[in-house]
Amino acid sequence: MKKRVFILSIFPEYFNSFQEMGIISKALNGERAKDIEISLEIINIRDFAKNNYKSVDDYPYGGGAGMVMKADVLADAINLGILEEYKIKRENIHIIYPGPRGKTFHNKKAQALAREYFSTNRSTELVFICGRYEGVDERFIENYVDEHISLGDFILTGGELAVMSILDASFRFVEGFLGNRKSHIEESFQNKNIEYPQYTRPLEFEGKTVPEVLSNGHHKKIEDFKLEKGIEFTKKFRPDLLEEKSVE
Repeated sequence: MKKRVFILSIFPEYFNSFQEMGIISKALNGERAKDIEISLEIINIRDFAKNNYKSVDDYPYGGGAGMVMKADVLADAINLGILEEYKIKRENIHIIYPGPRGKTFHNKKAQALAREYFSTNRSTELVFICGRYEGVDERFIENYVDEHISLGDFILTGGELAVMSILDASFRFVEGFLGNRKSHIEESFQNKNIEYPQYTRPLEFEGKTVPEVLSNGHHKKIEDFKLEKGIEFTKKFRPDLLEEKSVE
């Protein structure tokens, strides 16, 4: 089954390396996932500008710093660039606008997006709006945006990096994308703990040696070591994760 992710941006070039390099590129090229093919459809918002200058923004009513992305241009990008061009009904797309109004993105949300929108039994497809300037006309948000997602309490110059981060984290939960099915199970945050420390050759590096337990071949002791170190690292570096776990 083919699943599409639509991305509205004024800088479509941002997504070139994302699609062409690393594990994600292999997955998007059909070299990883088993029963599902995912493609990115990048829509250039400027293609729907109303004037010869390809303007997608204008001064805000009431004054203020910066410019605001225009509601009519964005609406045409959705209605003409996606719904009409790809013959999709409005109820079959879910529009996400990354920004400070959304709940903070986390591993469980990434897993939920993969389950809800990249599974073979779902017909709804994702649409991402990459905001720029001082934001987007509120009327477009009210009429079109279905969900807000925030990466955290900081400001980016545009939504492209946020969209790539959300997709990268979510794609990892699509069956077959990582190759090794256990990869995402043992990673940080999956069990509210930081991942255990990793080592490789050489056995000794600048006076430090790989813990003996990892090279003795005793699987039970190795698993106990990983669990113990994961908890230890969480207490040391991210005690807030343990606090969240106790609240739950």
